[in-house]
Amino acid sequence: MGNSLASCFSEKNQATKFRRNNKSSIRSRSSNRRLPPPPPPCISRSTSRKSDRIHPNSLRIHEDNCDDYNYIREQARVAAALLLQHHQQNGTLTQFERSVSLRDPLASSSRRQKKNFMPRSSSSRARSLSDSLPHHLELLDQGTNVEDLKNKHFVLVHGGGFGAWCWYKTTTLLKESGYQVDAIDLTGSGSHFFDSNNITTLSQYVKPLTDFLEHLADDKKVILVGHDIGGACISYGMELYPSKVSASIFVAAAMLKNGQSILDMFSVQLGLNNLCQRAQIFRYANGKNHPATAIDYDKSLLKEVLFNQTPAKDVELASMSMRPVPFGPLAEKLSLSATNYGSITRYYVKTQDDFAIPSSLQEVMIDSNQPEQVFEIKGSDHSPFLSKPQALHKILVEISNIPPKINHKTI
Repeated sequence: MGNSLASCFSEKNQATKFRRNNKSSIRSRSSNRRLPPPPPPCISRSTSRKSDRIHPNSLRIHEDNCDDYNYIREQARVAAALLLQHHQQNGTLTQFERSVSLRDPLASSSRRQKKNFMPRSSSSRARSLSDSLPHHLELLDQGTNVEDLKNKHFVLVHGGGFGAWCWYKTTTLLKESGYQVDAIDLTGSGSHFFDSNNITTLSQYVKPLTDFLEHLADDKKVILVGHDIGGACISYGMELYPSKVSASIFVAAAMLKNGQSILDMFSVQLGLNNLCQRAQIFRYANGKNHPATAIDYDKSLLKEVLFNQTPAKDVELASMSMRPVPFGPLAEKLSLSATNYGSITRYYVKTQDDFAIPSSLQEVMIDSNQPEQVFEIKGSDHSPFLSKPQALHKILVEISNIPPKINHKTI
C-alpha cells in the first residue's frame, strides 16, 4: 500500500513539471515517465550494535514505508495471547467468549467460519502440570451440566504418609473443569506440623476433615474421596456428618465394615505380599517396651511399593514430602451405622498394579462391603493421582454426574 501511494504522488509531480517545461524533448518526457526508484527497505529490529546506530531520517523512512497495519495487528495478537494466559492461570477463563465451546459447540463452530476469528494458539495455553495433560476436558461430552458444576465440590483425603500435596494433578484437572476442590492435610501430615508419634486416636488424626465438614454450610454437600487409610478417615466423617456428604469414593482405600480397624484389613494382606511389610519401619517414641507410636517407610523401597508406575520426578517429590503414619488410629475399630454411613452411596476405584494394597485385597473389601459401583484403572500403581491422573479424573467426573441416592445402603 505504501509503494502505490508513493508512485501516485510521483507521477502527479512529473505531469506538473511537464506542463511547465513545454520545450522538453521526447527523451526527457520518456525519462519523466519512468517510475521513481523503489523506497529503501524497512529497517529490521536487530539486536546488533551496528543496526542500533540508525539515523533519525532513516527512522522516518521506516515509519512511512513499513506495513504498520500488520505490525499493529501482530502486537494486538501477542497482547491477546498474554491476557488469555493470565486468565487461564487465575481461573477466570470462563468469563471470556473462548469458553463458549464448552457451553455451545454450535456457536463456537460458526464463529470459526468468520474471517476475523482468531484460532486457538497452543503457545498461549497455560501448562501447569509436570506430565502431559489434556487441554480442557469436554464436559458436555461427559454428560456434565455446566450449570450444576457450582454444586459439585470434591474433598480429597490422602492416605498414610501422604499429604494434600499428592493430589496436585487431580486438583488442577478438577478446577480446570469447573469443580470446587479442597485437599485436606490430616493431623501430622503434609504441611500440618504435629508430631505423628503423639497422635493416639482416629478422631485426633481426622480432626482437620471433621472440622471442615462441621463448618460447611448446612445447605452444602461434598463428595468425599479417600485414598489408602484415608478411606477409613472419610468413613469416620460420613458417620458424623451424613447430611453433608452426597457420595464417597474409595481410591485403593480401606473400605471397612462396622467394628473393623485398619490393622484388621492389613492382617488379611499377610501372606499375599510381604513387600509392603518390608518397607515399613516401626517407630517407638516411648521405648521398645511400649507399643509402636508411628510407622515410617524405607525410602529405598518407596518406588517399588507405592510408585512403581509413577514418573521419577513425582517419586522424588514424594520421598521428600512423606511423613510417618501415626500408629494409634490404625488399631482403632470404626463404629459405622446404617442410618449415617450406610445412607451414603459409595464407589470404589481399583488400582490394577498396586503393590501396597494388592488388587486381591481390594476385592476382599469390595465383596464384604458392596459399593454402588466399582471402577478400575489399568496400569496404575498405589498412587493413581500421580501415575494415572487423567484416568482418575475421568472417573471422578463420571461419578459426580450420577444422581446421589438417599438411604441407599445398609451395613
